[in-house]
Amino acid sequence: MIDHKEFERRVKVRRLGSSDYERVVELQNLCFPRMKAWDLEQFSSMLRIFGEGQIGVELDGVLVASSSSLILDFDLYSEWHDWTKISDNGYIRNHDPRGNTLYGIEIMVHPEQRGLRLASRIYDARKELCREKNLERLVIGGRIPGYARHAAQMTAEEYVARVEAKELYDPVLTTQLANGLVVLRLIPDYLPSDEDSAGWATHMEWVNLSFVPDDKRGLRPTRNVRVAAVQYEMRRIASFEEFERQVEFFVDSSADYRADFVLFPELFTLQLLSLAPALRPGEAARSLAEHTPRYLELFGRLAIKYNVNIIGGSQFAVEGGKLFNVSYLFRRNGTIERQFKIHVTPSERRWWGVEGGSRLEVFETDRGRIAILVCYDIEFPELARLAAKQGAQILFCPFNTNERSAYLRVRHCAHARCIENHVYVVLAGCTGNLPQVENADIHYAQSAVLTPCDLFFARDGIAGECQANVETLVIHDVDLELLRRARYTGATLNWNDRRTDLYRINYRSTDGAKDI
Repeated sequence: MIDHKEFERRVKVRRLGSSDYERVVELQNLCFPRMKAWDLEQFSSMLRIFGEGQIGVELDGVLVASSSSLILDFDLYSEWHDWTKISDNGYIRNHDPRGNTLYGIEIMVHPEQRGLRLASRIYDARKELCREKNLERLVIGGRIPGYARHAAQMTAEEYVARVEAKELYDPVLTTQLANGLVVLRLIPDYLPSDEDSAGWATHMEWVNLSFVPDDKRGLRPTRNVRVAAVQYEMRRIASFEEFERQVEFFVDSSADYRADFVLFPELFTLQLLSLAPALRPGEAARSLAEHTPRYLELFGRLAIKYNVNIIGGSQFAVEGGKLFNVSYLFRRNGTIERQFKIHVTPSERRWWGVEGGSRLEVFETDRGRIAILVCYDIEFPELARLAAKQGAQILFCPFNTNERSAYLRVRHCAHARCIENHVYVVLAGCTGNLPQVENADIHYAQSAVLTPCDLFFARDGIAGECQANVETLVIHDVDLELLRRARYTGATLNWNDRRTDLYRINYRSTDGAKDI
């Protein structure tokens, strides 16, 4: 039996503490070898004055990234001087909790962990801090450490322009641009000791669109979550590495759009059977389960690297000699969960010998509670009702159907679940063909993001959908606050109007039986 927990890595964004000092200095020496590291008095001063603004990232319990910031009245600093003055030489005694701007004075990532986009997590945490404290903007004076190598050939302005145009790569500026910061101007002699930047820095800004002047919160609150569904084309491949490249392309594309979740289709891993000689269907399904360790390693790594929660479609797994269809949740903090498909279709049972799971899971994520109903499971209203009762607001449904009528059963039932439970449902399916792979040779899909049908939501209850049978992505924001409003003030109140005096769901799991 494969223990999926063995493939977990733990990523945690947290406040820095006094016990982190030596590790922070170690990171500074690795990242900025030509610059003086914090002394203990500076570090302690930052923690004491504005602990919330000192943020780090752990990977498997080890601090591998950190940042420092303070709040300023930006109007008092409209004329830039240098890093030493605006940061109070690292002591941040000029921190003003009544200010309107979060100012970042440092960010660093261990050289061996670059490529995992850990800096993006820090920028996300800084942006969230701006929202929580109703700050107007995030401002940084950003280093351009690649400039010294080009200083003889071009000005700093020309260098920045070429980095913005993606003609050149700068290890700091490129990351900042990718995280939504905009260059406003260049600052000469900002940090004279920064030889790699030749003393130059960029004045960069991210504007908080949720900012409310004078804290008069008259606007309707929102809780947006960005979801992406992959409509994946099945075709023969020559290696597992080719499969990896296709998967990473879609994860990378979803991350470029800042998706919080990306959903792959049910059993899209059947594509891997094109690597093996033709087998009887039952043998083929069990041979596919042999790829599960590499599948878990791949998706776990991509969730961390691209900072996105991934529902990895589903994959066969053998446990206790039995074959199951299992969907895995790969959180962007490195943890992994799974949901066994509960209802097995007649063809799955007949062709592959799949057995059904016996427990419905509701998962906590950094964007609220979710549940995964694998294909046929969405056609049973009891499961969605159980998930909604436990607080799930988004149901992810990876599916795999071979023709239009089969797809429409999934689609129409998914929409009904939206209306019955005031939830969103995200659908992702396969298209294309797999010749010589029995019970997976043809596919039909139209992936979509579905909503309840009410005036609060999109017309026809469809937030977004793909063109049928074309490999692509559908990406859309869903507002969890609208679900709450619809549940209590909608045209119909399906959840509240259930006749529990006449009927209930009796759910029997390993935790015991309960009525809902």
